[in-house]
Amino acid sequence: MSLLSQSDELQDTIIIDGREIFKKKKCCIMAGPCAVESRDQILYTAEKLADLGIEVFRAGAFKPRTNPYAFQGAREEGLKWLEEVRDTYGMLIITETSDSTNFEAVEEVADIVQIGAKAMYDHALLRKAGRTKKPILIKRHFGATVEEMFKMADYALLEGNRQVMFCERGIRTFEISSRFTLDLCGAAVIKKETKAPLILDPSHSMGYAFGVPDIAKACVAFGCEGILIEVHHNPKEAQCDKEQALDIEQFSKLYQEIIAIGATIGKQVV
Repeated sequence: MSLLSQSDELQDTIIIDGREIFKKKKCCIMAGPCAVESRDQILYTAEKLADLGIEVFRAGAFKPRTNPYAFQGAREEGLKWLEEVRDTYGMLIITETSDSTNFEAVEEVADIVQIGAKAMYDHALLRKAGRTKKPILIKRHFGATVEEMFKMADYALLEGNRQVMFCERGIRTFEISSRFTLDLCGAAVIKKETKAPLILDPSHSMGYAFGVPDIAKACVAFGCEGILIEVHHNPKEAQCDKEQALDIEQFSKLYQEIIAIGATIGKQVV
């Protein structure tokens, strides 16, 4: 039986509020902090990114952390602040649902629902995502093969949702000098086997801010339809993944560089 994730039924263009956000001739930069920490943090960062022209704001109100004692996000209150970002700056929101208990709350606020790497094997969550009218982004688990990600995606696709995007965010290898290893070979397979938009995540794969710009530029040159980049107004004080976050100035410089790279391969970077 062929996988539904590899069929022509998937949408290769994701339209939100009448705008073609993800398509083959475009690379959408989704930027923002890893976690929603405070109202001031979120609105300040969103303002700076909106001024640069960023269309999609990323931040997690619910953060499924490996360490149970680590900051878990601002949760329901954080979702309210993300709504304020959309209302104030007109940005679309991508935010993560960590499990079935918060799916409905996230679905109500998000323009794009993110299924994180740790939730990729959550069958009940994937089925719920398959019944939403919102686009969903499925992150590949760091220990999963591409084929396994496709099979997990089918749990959502079989429920009727065809607005699915696949995200390569790094896999766990023997290399410990970076947080993970960005699998561009796997990403090439994703591009070949499915028409769904391909999203790459240089922040989580590299894990350290010094390397994120170079990896991000390689991601754009690779020809993906979207990139997730973590941006924090003060990375040293970030409560989640501070080592990999860029500050506003670093991101602004990178954004101009990747716009130029996109132009050389016929991709509009926004």
